[in-house]
Amino acid sequence: MQESGRFAGLFTKVCVVLVCLGGLQLIVALFFYLAESPTKLTKYLVISQTLVPYDNATDVNKRIYSSASVIKDAEENHTSCPETSPLLVGPMRVEFSEILTLDLIRKENPQLVMGGRYKPSDCVALQKVALIIPFRNRDEHLKHWLHYLHPILQRQQLDYGIYIIEQVGEDTFNRAKLLNVGYVEALKEYDYDCFIFSDVDIIPMDDRNTYKCSSQPRHLSVSMDKFGFRLPYSQYFGGVSAMSKQQFEKINGFPNNYWGWGGEDDDIFNRLTFQGMKISRPSGDIGKCRMIRHSRDQKNEPNPQRFKRITHTRQTMNTDGINSLKYEVLIIEKTQLYTKITVDIGKP
Repeated sequence: MQESGRFAGLFTKVCVVLVCLGGLQLIVALFFYLAESPTKLTKYLVISQTLVPYDNATDVNKRIYSSASVIKDAEENHTSCPETSPLLVGPMRVEFSEILTLDLIRKENPQLVMGGRYKPSDCVALQKVALIIPFRNRDEHLKHWLHYLHPILQRQQLDYGIYIIEQVGEDTFNRAKLLNVGYVEALKEYDYDCFIFSDVDIIPMDDRNTYKCSSQPRHLSVSMDKFGFRLPYSQYFGGVSAMSKQQFEKINGFPNNYWGWGGEDDDIFNRLTFQGMKISRPSGDIGKCRMIRHSRDQKNEPNPQRFKRITHTRQTMNTDGINSLKYEVLIIEKTQLYTKITVDIGKP
């Protein structure tokens, strides 16, 4: 009996050693694989810490969404969601003092599907909305944005996805070009018909300010605390805006050549005006927003060329935009809260 016990103990130890050796061999093989071609890591889709070859990213996305019950089409079983959601609560208290973690935000939003996707389970959403955020070095701001916006968007009964478009490196920031990238990449995954372009530091204070598109381009951050809850000037189109696919294509998207802070919003306003469109807005009360106060980012200094470029919008809009967009996707990371796409958009 003792002999069999000793034999069993020895056998268990041998198995443990073999498992450890196998794991070590896998780690070493992975190390040499990445060392031989360091760019391979930048061509991967990251799903729940699992690396999937980027060439297969589109197929993987389709499998994720088609296999999730929340994302399955509900046309056969449900009626359309109402124009105004009955779940809205109106004015909300927005504070930034709470310490947040991504784990906590995930627990607050159990209905989300991988990639920051959500669809109402009891009715068919009226619009398919992609929310696109230009991003770099704003992790704490992103937590507050996700904490507030996910519940708001769900109460608004939207079929939506969150896309964080991160500019790699430390070169001058280009907000508008990142928004163009987000538009193109989001459409590779889903047939969105509405696009919300939002800075990561702006939070709506009223969920009746619906993040949807209308018959005209819509400016959503109408009265921010930064400006004393007033519109800074009538042509202002910055902060948070909404455009349908048709509206966005009609203006050839955003300009790609605004490097640094300022100017691109006025260029976009000019594009819309030149194409015969007008800006719609919610009322000042419903359109109230809070901005997370912060110092100006490095490599996002005021663009000295912005005023000159704005005066030439009519001449440049047909050649500078979606039809001239060039970039390289490095990493696509999918979590329950968002899809983050890290890109190289070049230099000024």
